[in-house]
Amino acid sequence: MGRAFEYRKARKFARWDKMAKTFSRIGKDIVIAVKEGGPDETTNPKLRAAIQNARDANMPLDNVKRAIKKASDKDTSDFKETLFEGYAPHGIAIMIETATDNNKRTVANIRSYFNKYNGSLGTSGSVSFMFDHKCHFKIPKGELDIEELELEMIDYGVDEVFEDEDKILLYGSFEDYGGIQSVLEEKGLEILASGFDRIPANTTKLSEEQVADVEKLLEKIEEDDDVQKVYHNME
Repeated sequence: MGRAFEYRKARKFARWDKMAKTFSRIGKDIVIAVKEGGPDETTNPKLRAAIQNARDANMPLDNVKRAIKKASDKDTSDFKETLFEGYAPHGIAIMIETATDNNKRTVANIRSYFNKYNGSLGTSGSVSFMFDHKCHFKIPKGELDIEELELEMIDYGVDEVFEDEDKILLYGSFEDYGGIQSVLEEKGLEILASGFDRIPANTTKLSEEQVADVEKLLEKIEEDDDVQKVYHNME
């Protein structure tokens, strides 16, 4: 199934289920989408995707409506999306996606976490070359033939398709997100969730003690309210 398949299979769907602040982070995605493209999901594909993710996470409809209303308020601050790169202990590469209304605060916090847990905050591009930036879509399997679907979608940028129980997950390049979304919608296929991943080209195996060192830093970063997603290349 391609490079890093075992990594994906081990972690597939985990980010939707394990993030303690899922509703808060999806709400922030909704605010950003509305600020960029307006409150009408029929004409705003980014908002449409955020609402799909909200449904997949069982986020109450009232929460979704409040986030859209909040974003439409001129007094609501704009969120700036910022990417941080660096190294955890033992040479583990880390990428951190944030959405913040106070970039100085976020920069200071992220830097302090790296310093406290023996990591090092890098510059732009310092570790991003180690990761493939991918988009993904989750759809119901239904009566779909996975091999036939893969053949149909390969022309639109999908490079990997695999199934998990009653779901199908499609992966493509970051740049092909909009095109893949449009094709799936044109085919009448329900998109349960979608988004982006940064998949490490190679992973590094550590001892239990070393893993514990890295996890201390990862846990601290993930606790930060400005952090949306964290990626690393630890096996």
